[in-house]
Amino acid sequence: MRAWGPLTAVCLGTFMLLLDVTIAVVALPDMAHGLNASLSDLQWVMDGYALALAALLLGAGAAADVLGRRRTHVAGVVLFAAASLLCGVATGPAMLVAARAVQGIGAAAMFATTLPLLGSVYQGRQRSVALGVWGAVSGAAAAVGPVLGGLLTDGPGWRWIFYVNLPVSVVAVWLTLRVVPESRGAQGRRVDVPGTVTFAAFAGAVTYGAVRAGSHGWTESGTLAAFGCAVLFLTAFVVLERRSADPLLDVRLFARPAFSAVMLGALAFNAAAFGVMAYTSIWLQTLLGMSPVRGGLVFLWLSLASFTVAAAGGRLLHGVPARFTIGGGLLLIAAGQYCTAFLDAGSTASALVPGLLLVGVGTGLVSPGIAGAALAAVPAERAGMAGGAVNTFRQLGYALGIAVFGTVLASRMTDTLPHDAAHALAGGGAGALRGAFPERALHAAFASGLNAAAVTAGSVAAVAGVLVLLLAGSRPGVAREAVRPQARRGLSRSSPRP
Repeated sequence: MRAWGPLTAVCLGTFMLLLDVTIAVVALPDMAHGLNASLSDLQWVMDGYALALAALLLGAGAAADVLGRRRTHVAGVVLFAAASLLCGVATGPAMLVAARAVQGIGAAAMFATTLPLLGSVYQGRQRSVALGVWGAVSGAAAAVGPVLGGLLTDGPGWRWIFYVNLPVSVVAVWLTLRVVPESRGAQGRRVDVPGTVTFAAFAGAVTYGAVRAGSHGWTESGTLAAFGCAVLFLTAFVVLERRSADPLLDVRLFARPAFSAVMLGALAFNAAAFGVMAYTSIWLQTLLGMSPVRGGLVFLWLSLASFTVAAAGGRLLHGVPARFTIGGGLLLIAAGQYCTAFLDAGSTASALVPGLLLVGVGTGLVSPGIAGAALAAVPAERAGMAGGAVNTFRQLGYALGIAVFGTVLASRMTDTLPHDAAHALAGGGAGALRGAFPERALHAAFASGLNAAAVTAGSVAAVAGVLVLLLAGSRPGVAREAVRPQARRGLSRSSPRP
């Protein structure tokens, strides 16, 4: 316990917070029915969590360096648990979305401190083993999410996907306080509150604009106002960061083409690989009649391919420049999404398998190396900042993917269905529409919407993949060289991958 207790405590928190990124995917139809939720409500159920996590991740890491990493981590777990309870007892969509956002705040405090805590406890070979175990747990959490979510939704009900966090949180807090020592960052550091606020406001405004576009249109005044506010907040963030003595994110790093390409790749990766999953799950359950468990098992094709490639790639692709693995992986994700874009009214779940396998192979190539590529693109003293930034961009990409692809899905459905019916169908309301529209028309409309969303996701991945191949050049071994100084500093600001 003394040797591996800290690893167990940190991995418990990591498993919970990453599990909650995907565990709700297969429960969305049941949530829609139980809470009378609309498509935009379901989008915010997913985005409220991912957005809060992305917006506050860098700020939470900086605050933890000042306030104490263990203290921040424990506070995050307690907040996460309290919000999980509120999610479970939610009486309506607004309460659930608000609780999910609070969950994301707690998750940011946990996420930002996991690697720094491990780096402060373990050294040498033990550190390598600990990081390897943590990486396996991180991958397992995302893969297990849809299956566990399906089992809980089919069994005691969708509320238990949140209740299950409560006993795990109690154990995590007790173990953390018992075996994990307190640690802090360098003295004299300050928390960049203006940077944190303006970045959070930018992320929220741009995501709100994308979600609103689905129900009101891209050129509607409220949508344009949201995007205009996003531009203003982003401008303010850049100005503040350039003037800050201790910036949350040194925006001058984006002058490096390799760094900009990797950040774009991180943003596109989580959007393209995972942003369509929620709507695919709704199609599997409400149109094809699958149970939550069977619907969750469909995504195992992606998970198994990702695990296999990531495990084999670590040995077989050693020394290959990151731009080839990341850029090539993104192109494979694009090919996989394009493969799923041929659904019609008679398609079944088997039509997804080739595309899911390709997306899984691409994910297995991109995920292990993207953080290292970010570190390789910056000076050693900025390694922690780069590590936090790449994970922030990944979570922001997921939030934007959910918003944009849902809007594309619903917009395409309006080609064959009235506006209100299209949005109800996209939000899991097929049952209520079956008396008013022919079954084949509902199947055809949803298939057309999924095709459009998949093509959009594939195009995002393809453009990002080409840019990474062109701009993110690095010599073999550079990523490893960049990681070492950061490891010696206790991984002070690096945060784990989503």
